[in-house]
Amino acid sequence: MARKKITVAGAGNVGATAAFIAAENKLGDIVLVDIVKGLAEGKALDMAQAGPILGYDCKITGTTDWSLTAGSDIVIITSGLPRKPGMSRDDLLAKNTEIVKNVTQQIVKYSPDSFIIVVCNPLDAMVNAVAMVSGFEKNKVIGMAGALDTARFAYFIAEKLSVSAADVKCVLLGGHGDDMVPLPRFTTVSGVPLTELLDEKTIEDIVHRTRMGGIEVVNLMGTSAYYAPAAGAVKMAQAILLDKKTHLSCCAYCDKEYNVGGYFVGVPVMLSAGGVEKIIELDLDEKEKKDFAASVQHVKELVDKVRKMI
Repeated sequence: MARKKITVAGAGNVGATAAFIAAENKLGDIVLVDIVKGLAEGKALDMAQAGPILGYDCKITGTTDWSLTAGSDIVIITSGLPRKPGMSRDDLLAKNTEIVKNVTQQIVKYSPDSFIIVVCNPLDAMVNAVAMVSGFEKNKVIGMAGALDTARFAYFIAEKLSVSAADVKCVLLGGHGDDMVPLPRFTTVSGVPLTELLDEKTIEDIVHRTRMGGIEVVNLMGTSAYYAPAAGAVKMAQAILLDKKTHLSCCAYCDKEYNVGGYFVGVPVMLSAGGVEKIIELDLDEKEKKDFAASVQHVKELVDKVRKMI
């Protein structure tokens, strides 16, 4: 059986880390592509030389030539500008829309049957942009946000309760921004609802820290996070390549689901060999519905701006 082929667009912090994690997980051969000559080539060579130490032997190629990505099964888009202190994710809209548009056109040209996982910000707007430019089936375009945001939520909960983060299972809705909607009612620790373990004020504090999780990292080191976002993207790729039928939150296309009306937004899904196999609809209470609707409205406003740029 031929190895799977994974392209990572962008050899910066997120892209290089995603390529390295994919190699460690032996998901297939990897192409790291970037516009900066020598950057992807050097990082790919470094990763390849780590293979004998870590026990993987996949082919890792660094290039500026998109033709070497031809026939990819999955493309992870990390290309784009990272956030700096004082910037919101929305501040990146115009520049990253242009970058993502160009990258998507290359994907369509060389890997028209691929799945696309989008990582760059503003996440939900960029996923909608990729869908518009590519014309791909809606189940084949996905955004990495919920996997990261639920991981942050889980870590903060585990830290507060002094339990293993592996025991914490979180659910989250909405856009990848300050109005995301973590759902404590649907979050459990070894099957026990979070609401039975922590008081309302403590939960609210953790929810707020989760919403601010990205800017907390930006303020500490002057640029966006990359280990956790890269890990989230690879987890999604793994679910598709290995047909794992994994339940997680990600940015996926919703029409009648949650009454979204035809946009890509953060929801819980099942990811399998067919991409987004199913949107999981939860029975939300009135506050959760209101918060989700407000988050979706923000996504719609950004997407309306993106449409004028494409």
